[in-house]
Amino acid sequence: MTEAALKPAAGAAALLTADDVHAAARRIAGAVVRTPTFHSQTLSAITGAEIYLKFENHQFTAAYKERGALNAMLQLSEEQRRKGVIAASAGNHSQGLSYHGTRLGIPVTIVMPRTTPVVKVMQTEAVGGKVVLEGESFDEANAHARKLETELGLTFIHPFDDPHVAAGQGTVALEMLEDVPDLEVLAIPVGGGGLASGMGTVARAISPAIQLIGVEAELYHSMYNLLKQADRPIGGDTLA
Repeated sequence: MTEAALKPAAGAAALLTADDVHAAARRIAGAVVRTPTFHSQTLSAITGAEIYLKFENHQFTAAYKERGALNAMLQLSEEQRRKGVIAASAGNHSQGLSYHGTRLGIPVTIVMPRTTPVVKVMQTEAVGGKVVLEGESFDEANAHARKLETELGLTFIHPFDDPHVAAGQGTVALEMLEDVPDLEVLAIPVGGGGLASGMGTVARAISPAIQLIGVEAELYHSMYNLLKQADRPIGGDTLA
């Protein structure tokens, strides 16, 4: 994730509340998998702590991104639904948006960088998304998606910088704290920040003393640079 990708989208809401996350949970209930939270004997033995894992890989598209994508689409007007939505993504957001868009009868266009692996394109098209390849990076694909948004009258749904999307992602923490109410720490992956902000918002509302730890890849540490006012270089090959 680049520094540019962390800049707020035009018109983005300034505040995300726990009520938004609770409303999202009611809105998406039954349409996404209520995934289990399991105790890990192996990780608990290794760390000396009681470790619980949230199995979001049980979602149809194998990722939590469905939650935010669906929550955002369910709040579209009839005209917005008819015209369709667009996003820039080469990852799980594209599949979550395409899968639920197809299920709801909402046309979905996904702009991906030309460097995107063929398997990602095929997975998105397999669940009903229309893929447009443009640019060599996420930022270039994002710029083209914004251009098509205006030209075609589509609604842009950002992978993370959208309060509706973040509220949907926050339902992960809501379920975890329902399953294990005495959790003391949440270790949350940080990419763009949608999952972390949604989970953190509702978790602190439920359990004010809970500790929140954001975890990101060493090669792509935009959030670390932002919070620490650091300038460590970003980039390189990863398993992703």
